[in-house]
Amino acid sequence: MISIKGEKEVESMRKAGKIAALCVEGLIPQVVVGNTPLKLDQWAEQFIIDHGGIPSFKGYMGYPASLCVSVNEEVVHGIPTSRPFKEGDLVSIDIGAVYQSYHSDMAVTIPVGKISKQKEKLLSVTRDALYIGIEQARSGNHVSDISHAIQKYAEKNRFSVVRELVGHGVGKSLHEEPQIPNHGKPGEGPVLESGMTIAIEPMVNMGNAKVKVKDDKWTVVTVDMMPSAHFEHTIVITHNGAEILTLP
Repeated sequence: MISIKGEKEVESMRKAGKIAALCVEGLIPQVVVGNTPLKLDQWAEQFIIDHGGIPSFKGYMGYPASLCVSVNEEVVHGIPTSRPFKEGDLVSIDIGAVYQSYHSDMAVTIPVGKISKQKEKLLSVTRDALYIGIEQARSGNHVSDISHAIQKYAEKNRFSVVRELVGHGVGKSLHEEPQIPNHGKPGEGPVLESGMTIAIEPMVNMGNAKVKVKDDKWTVVTVDMMPSAHFEHTIVITHNGAEILTLP
């Protein structure tokens, strides 16, 4: 069942989104050679708590951390470790915060130092694909209009979109209906309505679309070990288009 949010609920999500976005702002300068995912996770958890929120991810289905930190071929759900970042890494940070019982969810991919031109293009295309998807998130459109726009743009730029993982509704639960795939034909799936709150999150691979889960039961990696990028915003659909809730 798809939940339609009222203004009071959206305001709580807006505050949750601001906490997550401010945290990401503070994390980005820390993604440097020699720092570790574990240190980022510890810093982020304290930041979220200090700003009146609760980390969405910690304990969710047994997940052990407050951040997902996925490096290079790791697509999503990377458990923070003490492995230092290296020059040329791509680091995807996925974060969620709860405020007054409502969740936000967002992600960015950050380069460590100097990266290759192809990695720069991967970041640019994935980030742009997110906003191209958001442009389709308006009343009267279908869920798959978002999906199709993301797929078309990524593939036009000779990258692939992950099939097995999707965006989703978000609100009192971290994952709600509807699912928001990053591929598909336009004009399919539920009709979008004002008051729907969803997380749109393109996951784009430099190589092919195939992924697998590592032995830790969480970390998703590309099968061909090529780099991946991930960008995400939580939005609310309004009568005037989409409002991004995960902004500082």
